[in-house]
Amino acid sequence: MMLTSTQIGELAAQFFIAGVGTLCFAILFACPRKSLFFCGLVGAVGWFVYELAVMLGADSAAASLLAVIPLTLLTRVFAITLKMPVTVFLLSGIFPLVPGAGIYYTAYYFIQNENALALAKGISTFKIAVALAIGISLVLCIPLPKKRK
Repeated sequence: MMLTSTQIGELAAQFFIAGVGTLCFAILFACPRKSLFFCGLVGAVGWFVYELAVMLGADSAAASLLAVIPLTLLTRVFAITLKMPVTVFLLSGIFPLVPGAGIYYTAYYFIQNENALALAKGISTFKIAVALAIGISLVLCIPLPKKRK
């Protein structure tokens, strides 16, 4: 499937918007100043891959899994090159992928006594959360190369 110029423009806009949102979240989280640009880049790349996967027909859970793998790889690269913990980049970088709206609507439907909708939204949200956890775990389990002496 080929992407149209409109879709490419939308992907570019989403990339920058996700980067700015992640950057703001990194500032709010008091990440070190020299890591802020890289935190924004991690979030933008993750969201870009997510949106691309959704445009190509993947469901939310599969798109989340596909997006968190390059995102986590990028966090490891930045952590090594900038000599910082992976969590600095990972916590702010997954911000666009966290299913906050799904959690909200699950609770909302539950409170409104719409149990079928709450269950459906809760299962969908849980699948996304598990996909994120599996993707992060898969990448972080890859051993780092040994330092040469």
